[in-house]
Amino acid sequence: MYQSIIIGAGVSGSAIARSLARYQGRICVVEAMEDVCCSTSKANSAIVHAGFDAKEGSLMAKLNVQGSEQMEQLSKDLDFHYHRNGSLVACMDEADLPNLMALRQRGITNGVKGLEILTREQALALEPNLSDAVVAALSAPTGAIVCPFGMNLAFAEHAHLNGVDFRFNTKVMGFTQTQEGWIVHTNQGDLETQTVVNAAGVYADDLHYMVSKTPLHITPRRGEYLLLDKSVGNHVSHTVFQLPSKLGKGVLVTPTVHGNLLVGPTAEDIADKEGTNTSGVGLAHLVTKGGVSVKNLPLRQVITSFAGLRAHEDTHEFSIGELADAKGFFDCAGIESPGLSAAPAIGDYVAKLVAQAYDLVEKQDYIPTRKAPVEPATMTMEQRQALIAAQPAYGQIVCRCELISEGEIRAAIAAPLGARNVDGVKRRVRAGSGRCQGGFCAPRVMELIAQELGIPMEAVTKNGGNSRYIVGYNKDAFEGENHETH
Repeated sequence: MYQSIIIGAGVSGSAIARSLARYQGRICVVEAMEDVCCSTSKANSAIVHAGFDAKEGSLMAKLNVQGSEQMEQLSKDLDFHYHRNGSLVACMDEADLPNLMALRQRGITNGVKGLEILTREQALALEPNLSDAVVAALSAPTGAIVCPFGMNLAFAEHAHLNGVDFRFNTKVMGFTQTQEGWIVHTNQGDLETQTVVNAAGVYADDLHYMVSKTPLHITPRRGEYLLLDKSVGNHVSHTVFQLPSKLGKGVLVTPTVHGNLLVGPTAEDIADKEGTNTSGVGLAHLVTKGGVSVKNLPLRQVITSFAGLRAHEDTHEFSIGELADAKGFFDCAGIESPGLSAAPAIGDYVAKLVAQAYDLVEKQDYIPTRKAPVEPATMTMEQRQALIAAQPAYGQIVCRCELISEGEIRAAIAAPLGARNVDGVKRRVRAGSGRCQGGFCAPRVMELIAQELGIPMEAVTKNGGNSRYIVGYNKDAFEGENHETH
């Protein structure tokens, strides 16, 4: 019997798992997909919000600021990419200056440090490519950028290192409350636990209503993005927001920790909880609105587009806590932006709620740090040469755009929570993330997955389920026809 079962291996669920792993008792994460970071957590703006936007006094504001303050040290302890580049909120109309001042005051009330109103000249000195229409900007030096895949994986691997079980391809079908706690019914069989933590993203309300009558409504809010090539990644150095106005919040322009430029997102409420397709209308909106705050956007350098879903709760607030009519069942729902920023604090907050309610005792042997796999790109030439001499696979480049080696890919697959498909490799080591988007390296990545997992090539998928690349062999088909003919 588990002490806690966490539903969802996104960034919130994985953060909760690593925080709960500080306590004695068996912990399990169940995930419907075949890997961590497969839904909302893999498709977002990849930024750490400073915390000036969330409503004063809200749980969202509190956890955003706490998470932001934890992030830099956590990135060192758990070894994931993070860069404090600062953010700017551009104001393009003198009439909106009171709103800019109000946003600064909200941030100060929330506890954000270092907020400053910049003049037009000061803003342009920091970001020469700001729109010519800019009249002022709010500077938030604690804003940052992060690798959401690396962060999510770091949380999950840290939890696993401290004894947390992960069950993938495990879809929750229902619950039965017992004297001891809960039976979680899944497509892989029943699991018994004292407590349940519902961190199921856009599906959190579906699971909530399996056990409770208290109101909770989640709307999938689609956000579309454009990702630009590394050759233009320095077009801005800060994350540039547009000041919300009567025309909406606009879109942001930001560098990424890997050197690309990102433009987005749109914001469209939809009914489909799997609706992560991009649209002509949405991408056209980004092209039109992306240049409002940043001029001369090099949109000819777009290398891909993508979309993600945010779990929007009707009151735009995190819904976290034990349900009054379902003892031992904890919701962690409505975790939309700034959920990525707040994730470390969300993990600690939920773990503390569970620990206090059930008198959990802290471990004496908790492992406080996690080391990421070898990353040759961060090494000196001498270190890299020594690595290749010891392990020649690290000298065999598979992904030419990102210079990712066979050794890195094999290690990503062989890890304890290793990649099981092409997108899983991409999220871990960036093979296929460059300008050609896997056009060159995907077949070799597939071969390596098949070899490491001991499966046929036709069983290799893009992102699990039925997303197979290979459906048959032309040669076999022709041989079959010839055999029948003769």
